[in-house]
Amino acid sequence: IYLASRSPRRRELLKQAGIAFDLLLMRADRRRGVDVDEAPLAGEAPDAYVMRIASAKAAAGSDQVAMRRLPAGPVLAADTTVVLEGEIFGKPDNVDHAQHMLRRLSGRTHQVLTAIAVAGGDHLETALSASAVEFRELDEGEIRRYVAGGEPLDKAGAYAIQGRAAIFVRTISGSYSGIMGLPLHETAELLRRFDINLF
Repeated sequence: IYLASRSPRRRELLKQAGIAFDLLLMRADRRRGVDVDEAPLAGEAPDAYVMRIASAKAAAGSDQVAMRRLPAGPVLAADTTVVLEGEIFGKPDNVDHAQHMLRRLSGRTHQVLTAIAVAGGDHLETALSASAVEFRELDEGEIRRYVAGGEPLDKAGAYAIQGRAAIFVRTISGSYSGIMGLPLHETAELLRRFDINLF
């Protein structure tokens, strides 16, 4: 398969599951153009948002495979967002924004939504993983130290559950791999629909 993602976590998770893949890099630099605009639409529900973005990435990747005349194969894409009281928390814009997000998440339960999409030719399949994450109360010093380390700056919701932010998490309900960015159960189910079996 092709993985249309720059995320090292998604690469690690596919390797963990024994899924062979080639990387298909999408343009994500706004100055040089992007393959998929990830801005939410006005009034768009968080689940509709992640499903739309994952589907658009998979479709763009499939178009790229055809345009570049690469060997045929399904394209896997995903999108993850953190949701608190219906508000989408994407990747923070800067250090101050990351700190603000973490203050909002402190002591509360939020949702992590990861949509996955697999595209091949005219065929597109999607799935959604929804998990709940409860943070303990965070003090201002640890928020600042965590953000200063750089880990949260390219993560939805300004944290990485598989990283140092694991100490913030009181409970989770749902898919750990989904919270990381690629729910493996749903991924395997979608790939089977493209006649790709893992075992």
